[in-house]
Amino acid sequence: MLKRLLIPTRIRLEYLRHNTNTATAAAPPTGAAPHVPVLCDIAIEYLKGAPGRTFFDMTFGAGGHTRRLLDTLPDAKVYALDRDPVAYQLAQDLSETEEYKGRIIPLLGKFSDIPRLFAEQNLAKNSIDGMLFDFGCSSMQFDEAARGFSISHDGPLDMRMDGGLSGGLSAADVLAKVDEGDLVKILRIYGEEKAAKKIARYIVDARNAMIKIETTRQLANLVEDALDSGPRKDKLQRPAHSATKTFQALRIFVNNELNEINYGMLLANEMLRLDGRLVTITFHSLEDTIVKRHINGHVVAGAANPLPLKYSSHELIDDPEMLQSLNEKHWRQLHRHVIVPDPEEVSRNSRSRSAKLRAAVKISAPQEFYEESIE
Repeated sequence: MLKRLLIPTRIRLEYLRHNTNTATAAAPPTGAAPHVPVLCDIAIEYLKGAPGRTFFDMTFGAGGHTRRLLDTLPDAKVYALDRDPVAYQLAQDLSETEEYKGRIIPLLGKFSDIPRLFAEQNLAKNSIDGMLFDFGCSSMQFDEAARGFSISHDGPLDMRMDGGLSGGLSAADVLAKVDEGDLVKILRIYGEEKAAKKIARYIVDARNAMIKIETTRQLANLVEDALDSGPRKDKLQRPAHSATKTFQALRIFVNNELNEINYGMLLANEMLRLDGRLVTITFHSLEDTIVKRHINGHVVAGAANPLPLKYSSHELIDDPEMLQSLNEKHWRQLHRHVIVPDPEEVSRNSRSRSAKLRAAVKISAPQEFYEESIE
């Protein structure tokens, strides 16, 4: 009991040691690397084989893939979706340039907003020729300290991809309210963090000591102190900050990412015409597993998000009829093995190193459930 009572005191001392000059630490970095689209050439090469010229970029970001696609196919049109209002503004600005005017249709929203956006655009199901998903965060989000995604750039602990536009809880809100048991699940499942119990206990003890965890630096330092194990390495034996998996877990939970990816793949099957092309770029195994299940026709009910969402404003997207229909094979993968960046691309853009690309063609029509799903 004595040891447990002393832990908050040690946390408080570490907190003060790490945060005596956060104003200086919060200064934005200079010379941040510009956004570079990952696996761009191969993604466009697969999309070029689509049966027509109407495309959906489901994760517009800074628009690198969209611009390359439009430059490659001068008669193409792209519906550019992003939940991030900054990315949406970039798409709007690009759509007003002489070069791309009338060829980019900016859309603001999540994957689960697509049925509504389809109706607003008077689009019919099975009308899109090619779709691209580039999952995860964009370089813009990681490089902007105020967004709260980055370990290396100190800022408010937010992590909402839409900047709070649609409400919902920030990462700081979650840490202030979450039960210890649920926090362990979040870290273990979404972050694949082996030390989930130790980190969750440290965070809860800090909370009990009346310490508010409100900035990225505070959280990173807290996790570092909890593990007290020196530098860590990722699965590829690359140096990694000890809080990397914690940040990933919170980001995924706050943005309901796995449910959105699951639903996005469901909608891809509805949106694409027969022989339409699907290209996905994932950055960790949780994303890639969902994509593989859909392409292989092995969608498992409830697998996308097994955690309680009582700390989130999102509802679980898990329609049994929709999932049952996808246990039939509707896709044919266009390559034998998963595609990863070559050493040259990784050397140019280190953020591409964990990327995996999958491309597939739609080979059969799904069950008639789309009309019901948008009511």
